[in-house]
Amino acid sequence: MRTRVKICGLTRAADIASAVQAGADAIGFVFYPGSKRYVTPAQAAQLRRTVPAFVDVVALFVNPEPAEVRAVLEQVGPDLLQFHGDEAPQECERHGARYMRAFRAGAPGLDTPDTLAAACRAYGQAAAWLFDSYSAGYGGSGQAFDHALLGGVQADPAARPLVLSGGLNAANVGATIQAIRPWAVDVSSGVETAPGLKSADKIRALVEAVRQADERLRDE
Repeated sequence: MRTRVKICGLTRAADIASAVQAGADAIGFVFYPGSKRYVTPAQAAQLRRTVPAFVDVVALFVNPEPAEVRAVLEQVGPDLLQFHGDEAPQECERHGARYMRAFRAGAPGLDTPDTLAAACRAYGQAAAWLFDSYSAGYGGSGQAFDHALLGGVQADPAARPLVLSGGLNAANVGATIQAIRPWAVDVSSGVETAPGLKSADKIRALVEAVRQADERLRDE
């Protein structure tokens, strides 16, 4: 198995090129106005044209109105939707598009392995479950969470592919992959010089650290 890599919160064409050249599997646009990484549908549509074939585009939302999602679907044409707020299953599924549901591990009601796993089960139609840290905002905080909270999810035979986020960078992603063995990692602040401004060197280092971790797992 190979750990997939998503670089999220992209705002510049040069950063997309850096992610693609490093070998990222997916890039993410943030459509949450409260984020410093926010892009409009028009901006994202222009940036999307720089993304080559076989690299997925993910559209991140936080408690959006249906019209907001429709506008992004029509203008940007993302490959996957990512719901990062408090969206109910029907709100994620109403658009007829593949989606990934994010969970802020450690939040009230998501603060034990059992309660987190129970919350995830309602989203059995999701293409993946993403786990981020609980903070005042919705993602991009650079904070990690207690990975022991994932015990119930990892033990669930019906679990969807696990995507790990929250405080990941080139220095810690390898050990995290070896411990958790996620389907993918999703990194934003860990490859930045400032919110929304990515570092080509940090992206390359992160992707290389992921590859090295995968090689170690294959050798076990």
